[in-house]
Amino acid sequence: MRLLLLLTMACLAYAQQQQDYCFGKDTERPQTRQFSSKTAYQIVKGTNMDKQYQVPGCEPKKMWIYHRHGTRLPTPGTIREAPRLEELRDAIIKNYRVLRTKPDENALCLIDLTAIQMWKWNASITVDIEEHLTSQGYEDMRGTAKLYQRYYPTVLPSKYNDSYYLFRHTDTQRTTESFKGFAEGLFGDASVATAADIPEKDLLLRPYDYCSDFKDKNYKGEGSEYQKFRTSAIWNRTMADITKRLGFTFLAEDDIKLMFDICRYEQAWRVDRTSVWCGVFLPEQVTVLEYAEDLKYYYGSGYGFEENTRFNCRAVQDMVARLSSPVSPHVVAYFAHSSGLQTLLTALGINKDDIKLRADNFDSMGSRRWKTSQLGPFAANFVGVKYHCPASLEKEKVVFFLNQNAVQLDWCNVGLCNWSDVLAQYKTILEADCDEYYCRSAASVGRASMLVTGLIAAIVYLMH
Repeated sequence: MRLLLLLTMACLAYAQQQQDYCFGKDTERPQTRQFSSKTAYQIVKGTNMDKQYQVPGCEPKKMWIYHRHGTRLPTPGTIREAPRLEELRDAIIKNYRVLRTKPDENALCLIDLTAIQMWKWNASITVDIEEHLTSQGYEDMRGTAKLYQRYYPTVLPSKYNDSYYLFRHTDTQRTTESFKGFAEGLFGDASVATAADIPEKDLLLRPYDYCSDFKDKNYKGEGSEYQKFRTSAIWNRTMADITKRLGFTFLAEDDIKLMFDICRYEQAWRVDRTSVWCGVFLPEQVTVLEYAEDLKYYYGSGYGFEENTRFNCRAVQDMVARLSSPVSPHVVAYFAHSSGLQTLLTALGINKDDIKLRADNFDSMGSRRWKTSQLGPFAANFVGVKYHCPASLEKEKVVFFLNQNAVQLDWCNVGLCNWSDVLAQYKTILEADCDEYYCRSAASVGRASMLVTGLIAAIVYLMH
């Protein structure tokens, strides 16, 4: 009887082990598509462009591109903290093999546990190369250039002409190298292309550097929806479940965040492989972590605050002016950052939800449109392609693409928009004075400066 009982318990234990999630055995790994702004482009890019780029009776004439940089290295803080994972690695192995604190359910499978045991931090990644573009990031950019050129060979000729093409990037290594990767993809040699000079005050590609209202708004501090979510029951339960899964009774949230960050970075660096740290998280736990990231970006750069819709005024005006002009440049490509891209999408009303994202509606927002994993992964790109349609009543049309997916706007026809409708829909922002429209604090500073100048002029006049 006792032998039968032991065999039954062993069978039950084995059955439970077979049911436990195993990242190393999962061939789909859907959670790798939920890594927010650190999602690998190759995993989430669109796959239906073959059916979306052709517009019968129309000829593509111009293109405007706003491109986030490719996959990069971590921030200095993350690089300094990363070696801490080797301590956590050893503690997890000790929990499982020495202390025997492996949980009865949702434990790490042997494949994932062994992978963690063998992991080492790449010590060549140091703070002096923080946030630099990686080799995968360079390939991301080469790839998008080649793909768009394949679909639009007449708009994107393989011979560089400095009046036909206009390139510009911000003053960072990752956007500079992203431009070079893109140029190599188009022309076969990055050195043949040149980028426009970077202005001292880059209001087009880095407007957030000059607006205290944008930087000071409470999108992730105390009282924000982001922080409320991080004190909610679902968040606390998720943190506790991750802690238990690794065999701990207590694990700092900073340690969990570090594991998640390195999981996301390593997955993006080597899209043909997986990061061992991704095995720490169950798919449903990643869904919770993704929602926290989405709340942060929704209020930081998205529809959470109304003023965010006005912030990228200059980029919208630039796009419309460039695509409206009949003269060169015919291709304009900017290489910038996630905040710029997200505020551009917000200004254009793309992927706006009917219901606001909040800390208390996680359960009902699974099908939300604002998912930064889809909107703004590494190498995310927004592209406007202007068409001339001689036989059509509306002779000028445009298709907008986001990460190789045609953007679906309510006032367009399955992604194809009349240019006259574009001008009408964005009339307010197109006619705005961006100096005043995009940022209250910048406008007030400007008005205060004008007032002071006027007062000084009046005093000088009276003294004479």
